[in-house]
Amino acid sequence: MIEVKNVSKKYGKFYAVRDISFTIKEGEIVGFLGRNGAGKSTTMNMITGFIEPTEGTIIVNGYDVDRKPKKVKESIGYMPEGTPLYYDLTVKEFISYMAELKLVPKKERKTAVQKAIAETGLEKVQNKLTKNLSRGYKQRVSMAGAIVGDPKILILDEPTVGLDPKQVIEIRELIKSFRKNHTVILSSHILSEVSQVCEKVIIIDKGEIVAVDTPDNLEKDTSKNAILRLTVEDENDKFETIKEAISTIKNIKFVKTNDDKSKEYIIETDSNEDIRKDMFSKCAEIGVVILEMKKDTASLEDAFIKLVEDRPEHSEKEIEKIEYQKELEELRKEVEDKKEEKEFKKQAKKEEKARKKAKKEEKKASKAAQKENDEKGGDK
Repeated sequence: MIEVKNVSKKYGKFYAVRDISFTIKEGEIVGFLGRNGAGKSTTMNMITGFIEPTEGTIIVNGYDVDRKPKKVKESIGYMPEGTPLYYDLTVKEFISYMAELKLVPKKERKTAVQKAIAETGLEKVQNKLTKNLSRGYKQRVSMAGAIVGDPKILILDEPTVGLDPKQVIEIRELIKSFRKNHTVILSSHILSEVSQVCEKVIIIDKGEIVAVDTPDNLEKDTSKNAILRLTVEDENDKFETIKEAISTIKNIKFVKTNDDKSKEYIIETDSNEDIRKDMFSKCAEIGVVILEMKKDTASLEDAFIKLVEDRPEHSEKEIEKIEYQKELEELRKEVEDKKEEKEFKKQAKKEEKARKKAKKEEKKASKAAQKENDEKGGDK
């Protein structure tokens, strides 16, 4: 459905996006994550055809974005960040206007608009001016503008930013419902939301793709160790001897003693081992009572932080080297072009000289023939 192949976008010497590649299949809901300035919006704008890549190829629904921009735009519904609406239009008028811009046929436009209104839950406010709506409804209107005409691909840039918790849940459920008929790219800073909605995550940092995987796999790969948090009654201070009884325990860390004399510990184990049953059994044997035990699970936030923190920037020397190599290639091409042009001019000059010589010889032969004819005529 979407193929991004070795795409770069450069402004002067700065790379907003550098040599990125990924594929999104039909029907997927994909989370696009990155810090501010990481290259998310640049990438989405290149997919929509709004800006052109400096290098590389983008294929959307079988069409090259550069060669068939109109076909690509017919396939995409885009919801930009910040819900840009025309506040002097009603909800219905705005969605109708979006349908017109998308060249939805006039005879189908009314049905398409009503469908978009129904899918986004805007029936009750369709005749209100957009400027009089709450933030949550404005988001819905912007989303309706993206989905009107049933584009195969939806690109949603920060669709829940600024919403209250109830509105976030409503928009999240709305996005989930799109997977039946659409491929969705969702950009968001709320990683817990992406984890719940998306089946694949693309993480971009400093203009480069650093991970493409499912949220579950990213979370599992975050830590090699599993963490258990326990609160116990341990009058005889025997709890830490549990390490000798359970070989997969790597470390036991005492946290604090509570007012009721219970003690809190953190236990670090191999990530593939679940020791909770063994823990209950061994604690019972040594007279330790477990009041609470819970397993810490890695989140998508943990995975994101692990992947992007302390990544080195491209140094100025690296950028200068890249620039130098490109300039060198351009110079070589220029020299080759000049060489070819010189050879062409040389050959053209040679051919012109040969033509002049042939013409001169032809003229000379013609004069000789004329002279011979004149002499024959005189003899008679």
